[in-house]
Amino acid sequence: MRALSSRCLFRFLIPAAVVLLIGWPRAQALQKITINYPTRSGASWPLYIAKDGGYYQKYGLDVELKFGVHPTGIAMLTSGEAVMINHSLEQGMNASKTDPSAFVLTGSSSNKGVFALIGQKELTSPKQLKGKKIAVGALGDAPYNYTVALLGTYGLGVRDVQWVPVGTDVTGRAAALQTNRADATLLTAPNYFRLEEAGYKNLANLAEHEVYAATTYMFAKSAIAASPKLPEQIIKAHAEAIKRFYDDKAFAVKTYIAYDKQPEADVARIYDLYAKGNIFDRVPYVMDGAVKAIVAQQVDQRLATDLKAYDFHKVIDNGTVARLVKEGFFQSLFGPGIKAEESRKASQAYK
Repeated sequence: MRALSSRCLFRFLIPAAVVLLIGWPRAQALQKITINYPTRSGASWPLYIAKDGGYYQKYGLDVELKFGVHPTGIAMLTSGEAVMINHSLEQGMNASKTDPSAFVLTGSSSNKGVFALIGQKELTSPKQLKGKKIAVGALGDAPYNYTVALLGTYGLGVRDVQWVPVGTDVTGRAAALQTNRADATLLTAPNYFRLEEAGYKNLANLAEHEVYAATTYMFAKSAIAASPKLPEQIIKAHAEAIKRFYDDKAFAVKTYIAYDKQPEADVARIYDLYAKGNIFDRVPYVMDGAVKAIVAQQVDQRLATDLKAYDFHKVIDNGTVARLVKEGFFQSLFGPGIKAEESRKASQAYK
């Protein structure tokens, strides 16, 4: 009887040991992907939180966030190195119309930007910029078009000022102002904080005007063909990150600093600007008004003609967001109060 019990015990222990060694059940492997972010600014905040808050993992993704200024992200999508860029809508539209078989724009985390028009110390109003020099990275880039639109709200046209292309990013534009090569320029936070402290004037803020500064989730179509659930997984992860942003200032600030080492007081100030302005969209449709604004803001006549003639239904797809709305995902995440925003955004979305 004792021998039989030993044999039974042995037969039980061997399978149990195997279970301990291999796991029971084995966890499903996360899908490894790379996402490009072209700017170390608040526009990339949902990606930072989705990564460090575990929301990509929640939806089955092991994400590497890789920084690289435009056009690095386009090259990464084309080569298969990345599956998505968190791009400006303008750059996404321009790249997509060039090769509509390669890219698709699915979702948008923001339609407003925290940009300040910073001017020389003696200036007090954007209207004083008539005939003055404005620094931009390049004629026709996104900050240039935002500046054109912002000046338009003060009655100034593209020919009313002198444009100074500096060929670099926000740092170069700030340097042009400081070295008197320009009278004003459009800057992101926290860059303009230091200039304000030095006495340069904040003439206007983009977020306080009806000017679109939209982002978009730009995917490689080949990546979606290989993994059709990718847009849904990423949109859900970013929606969770945006909720965490609004709910948890301390975590948002800490996470931002991990990717862009700025003073905590500056990041807290940037957070307040984004939170007060409701910069991040909870229901991330690509908006019809944003698309139309990009077309209307073009001052390069050849490019404007191309954009007006192009059918962006070939590359803009709000289907995933619309389906998640219908399935109740955003109401489940944000609560029933989001329903009015869903209806409003749906009516204004690009169709």
